[in-house]
Amino acid sequence: MTPRKIIIDTDPGQDDAAAIMLALASPEVDVLGITAVAGNVPLALTSRNARMITEICGRADIKVFAGADKPLRRNLVTAEHVHGKTGLDGVEPFEPGRPLEPGHAADFIIETLRAEPAGSVTLCALGPLTNIATVFEKSPDVVRLIKEIVLMGGGFFEGGNITPSAEFNIYVDPEAADVVFQSGVPITMMPLDVTHKVLTTRARVDRLRANGNRASMAMADMLEFFERYDEQKYGTDGGPLHDPTVIAWLLDPAMFTGRKCNVEIETGSELTLGATVIDWWKVTKRPENAFVAREVDADRFFDLLIERLGRL
Repeated sequence: MTPRKIIIDTDPGQDDAAAIMLALASPEVDVLGITAVAGNVPLALTSRNARMITEICGRADIKVFAGADKPLRRNLVTAEHVHGKTGLDGVEPFEPGRPLEPGHAADFIIETLRAEPAGSVTLCALGPLTNIATVFEKSPDVVRLIKEIVLMGGGFFEGGNITPSAEFNIYVDPEAADVVFQSGVPITMMPLDVTHKVLTTRARVDRLRANGNRASMAMADMLEFFERYDEQKYGTDGGPLHDPTVIAWLLDPAMFTGRKCNVEIETGSELTLGATVIDWWKVTKRPENAFVAREVDADRFFDLLIERLGRL
């Protein structure tokens, strides 16, 4: 089967690192490039972190582009309190051998969509949607060329994780999220309702470390730092591993269940800014614009993640 062509748009983040590793370890997907956006930490760090991850995976051939350093119309909010001062705390930072590619991430996405056959490229969004919204606003002609957007963001039944009502990625740039959800591109959404079901338990991290290869050991070290915040917050054994659900959906969608819904983004209210208003029960006549995942087979997810990272 021909691998699915993807671009990963990301703000690494330990869970972003896990998603990138899963993609690079999986022959079912062809990573055309990685685009960095400001989010979990500022752009200078997310763009370095993305290159660190590719080097740890032995894939320094992957091109990494820097994109937006702040949201479309707001000041940047970051999450060092979760990810640490580097965004990848848990491993020692280093300067990657391969530099950033010249040019802006949005331009790379636009050029790639125009160069590849129409409907052949999937955008995998792991952070705030600023880069993708910038693409849509700059070159609206490429919107029709996208196969699908699979994103981690939002929440409904689970509430929010940065405010009571908003998930971090959407909250950081709600205007960008609104552009994306109104674009008409097919969207698959991995909200907190799913990601809070895939917990990095001690047993799972031990299994990952037992792989013994550099990527698995680095990820285990990162998770031991990353999970401490959520363990204290939620009182669980391990924390949610958000972003790899995006790649897992591409590899094994049968492990997820959900439904098509209308999703609207709150951009005006101070109280619920960044909330994803999901019409799960179809009580409005608004058109369906996203497939919203709600359940996942967590054991199947971690079996896939651990086995694939062991290949790197």
